[in-house]
Amino acid sequence: MGDTLHDLIFDYTLRNVALGSALLGIVSGVLGSFAVLRRQGLLGDTLSHAALPGICIAFLLTGSKDSLVLLIGAAIAGWIGSLLMLWVVRETVLSEDAALGIVLSTFFGVGIVLLSVIQHRNDANQAGIDRYLFGQAAALIERNVITFAVLGGAALFILFLLYKEMKLFTFDPAFGDTIGFNSTLLSVLMTTLLVIAIAIGLQTVGVVLMAAMIIGPGAAARQWTNRLGVMLVLGGIFGAAAGICGAVLSVTESGLPTGPMIILSLTVIVVISLLFGSAQGILRDGFQQRRNRRNLAAPDFEAEEVAP
Repeated sequence: MGDTLHDLIFDYTLRNVALGSALLGIVSGVLGSFAVLRRQGLLGDTLSHAALPGICIAFLLTGSKDSLVLLIGAAIAGWIGSLLMLWVVRETVLSEDAALGIVLSTFFGVGIVLLSVIQHRNDANQAGIDRYLFGQAAALIERNVITFAVLGGAALFILFLLYKEMKLFTFDPAFGDTIGFNSTLLSVLMTTLLVIAIAIGLQTVGVVLMAAMIIGPGAAARQWTNRLGVMLVLGGIFGAAAGICGAVLSVTESGLPTGPMIILSLTVIVVISLLFGSAQGILRDGFQQRRNRRNLAAPDFEAEEVAP
């Protein structure tokens, strides 16, 4: 334990990986909680897969593998995908799930084609682009961590400024419309913040696994509380814990990839929360139902003997 703590502080690689993963966990845990409450579990999956063609196009246009350039491309593609999804829902009879599925498959298909084109080019600089499929957290450097902190901090600051509006939009958008809030604008803004979280996570856990980081921390937090503010805090804590645990396990145990280890750590947190959560945990509900059955079975009064 002491050696691990020492390495977290003084080992350059482990410190960067742990800090980057923790920042990803905090941002995705807080923002993803809103997606969980709005029952948009597929949204994170769609936006993360939609980011792949943006990464490829950014590389083809610039020839640069600089992480900031590629993340800007990913964010733009994810944002375009979200706007397309909202347009399909508004202008057609398709459900939101159907629209998300269409955007996910189309953008990811385009991304895989572009990735194949890049890999078949006679360009030595293309090596490593495919790491965005599954992430490569071990390649994080201090500049990446600073970029994550700036982008994530900006997203959380915007959420803090519009907390009341986002809360109302999440729980009662119809009432929000009646008092003058633009639910479409708020939906675009929330999706944009999620795109920022996904852009942060692509280098760490990759396109394929990023959806779990959006949904997992919020789903775990929901099992422990019925209050939004507490849920956001817990979501950030659970996300950060998963990021740090996964980073430590991957770096200290050679050969283990960081992205999958982060997701497996998050899975443990989610399973524990589902079982033991004090608000909606399975065991808690089971005990409550058993107690209710006992109360119903118990007589409310003792029968009195009536003299003949």
